[in-house]
Formats: sequence, C-alpha cells, structure tokens
Amino acid sequence: MLLTPLRIGEAFKPAPRFRSYLYASLVLTVLLLIVPWLAPIILFSPAAVAVVITAPVLAVIVFVVYWIPLYYESIAYRLTVTEITWQRGVWFRQTGIVPYNRITNVDIVQGPLMRFFSFSSVRVQTAGYSAQARAEIVLNGIADPKDLQEKIMGFVRRTGPVAVGGEPEQPLTADATVEELRAIRRLLESLLEK
Repeated sequence: MLLTPLRIGEAFKPAPRFRSYLYASLVLTVLLLIVPWLAPIILFSPAAVAVVITAPVLAVIVFVVYWIPLYYESIAYRLTVTEITWQRGVWFRQTGIVPYNRITNVDIVQGPLMRFFSFSSVRVQTAGYSAQARAEIVLNGIADPKDLQEKIMGFVRRTGPVAVGGEPEQPLTADATVEELRAIRRLLESLLEK
C-alpha cells in the first residue's frame, strides 16, 4: 500500500524501500560482477598493481553509495487531471509530461528483488512509443501499482485518444461514415484512372 493516499495534483515519491532496493542492487552487482575479477587481482598481483586497480573501484562504489539517497530524493511523480509529470536526476535533471490522451498501455513490472522489497514499476507507453521496446515513462518504486494503474487508466478512458497533431476525434454518425466511404471510393477511382 502507499504510505500516503495518492492525491491528484500532489507530488509523490517512490516507496522508501526503493532506496533499499538500490543499495541491494549495488551489493549484488559488487558481489557478482566486481568481486570475481577483483579478488584474484588483490590476492595474486603485486601490491602496487592491486592498489592501482582497487582504489578507483572502491572510489566508484563509495560514490554510488553517496549518490543513491540523492537520486532517491530527486524523484517526484505527479498525476494531474490531464497528464502525468515526472522529474529525476541529481546532476542532470530530467523532466517529462505524458498527457493521458496519448497513453496506450500501462504495465506493471516486478522482478524478484522488487518482489522481496514489496514494490513494482509502472511502465506507461504512448502511441509514439508503442512500437519500441521501452516505455515512455517508468514510475519506479510504486508500493500499490494496481491502484496507480487504475487511476491512470481511469483518466485515459475519460479523455480518449487524440490523433497526432489534431483535435480529439468525434464519433462518426452513420451518414458521416457513408460520406467518408464515398470520398475514399472517389479517391481510389481517380487513382485507378491515372
């Protein structure tokens, strides 16, 4: 569950467990990707070589430990009546706006480590990004993803889609549909004559 109720127009942050997840990811990365090649260097290389290689690696790890809380504090999401806004980044700030009328899909993703920390990621895809493998926006650290997904999809259903660069499409009446089909037929006939 969310620690505080999600209110329209108010910023919300990832669950506090998201910070623990980032630390756990760092520990797993160090144990699985760094220790296997660094340990033999420390044990079997001359001391000078071991220090030259180990010092920068340790500096990067300490930097990431320092960076994680700063990054967590920089993340903010907001739902308004017309769009989702987000911001994140410590040195390089990123912000984005995703209007509800462009959203085509809202997925919930939860890996094993996320499941352990009891949160999920909510991935929002739009018409422009639907052919790509990545989402336009990923809301990380969501403790109650179903609630957020339903809120977003409720707004999406109320706003309806917008054609690229156009106004909201109006439903066609039977007469308008017949007239549109006649126009298409005339266009096809004129193309066949050429």
